[in-house]
Amino acid sequence: MTFQPNPATILRPVPHTYPLMLDLTHRRIVLIGGGGVAARKVKELLASGATDICVIAPEFKAGFPDSIERRTQCYDLQDLEGADLVFAATDSSAVNDAVVRDARAMGILVNRADGSDELPGDFTTPAKFQSGSITVTVSAGSAALTAMVRDRLQERFDPAWAAMADAMKVLRPMIKASDRDGEKRAELFRALATSEAIDVLREKGIDGLKDWIASR
Repeated sequence: MTFQPNPATILRPVPHTYPLMLDLTHRRIVLIGGGGVAARKVKELLASGATDICVIAPEFKAGFPDSIERRTQCYDLQDLEGADLVFAATDSSAVNDAVVRDARAMGILVNRADGSDELPGDFTTPAKFQSGSITVTVSAGSAALTAMVRDRLQERFDPAWAAMADAMKVLRPMIKASDRDGEKRAELFRALATSEAIDVLREKGIDGLKDWIASR
């Protein structure tokens, strides 16, 4: 059996994407869909700091946290009013099409869970893992490949990196508030991003790391 790719697929340009970390604390998020996919997205949004989530669906399956707003109804254009981000996560392509069209017409960024070449969303959510204050995300254009790369990176992740990221929450304000000039502060931050500093933190803790920084 010979695989014959669709020429139209080959010629379709790959969209460019711009990665960013978005603060969701005070943003209104509207999610259309009441199934398992929608429930997983809600949990991911809450874990990322979202505090204002409204989910709309004719019915809801189990798994939705009690802390979110739920509206048991069919989708309507007015549901998107006031939203900063929209997620189309229903099991109906037609409904997802409508959500994407409406969100774009209103100037709201929209994510589409089922994917569509004809009417895709504006952004995707990468695979990720988190350790302490460090978040690592991966996007590879294939869900299976993305998950594999993420898992391999997680296997090789040094817990000391997360410990340093947590230590920086204490050290960064101290260094920025010091009387050192800008170049000296930048030099100290670069020093903290070295294997030597990681080893000091691993062996002597944050107090030892403070002494190490002071000696410099």
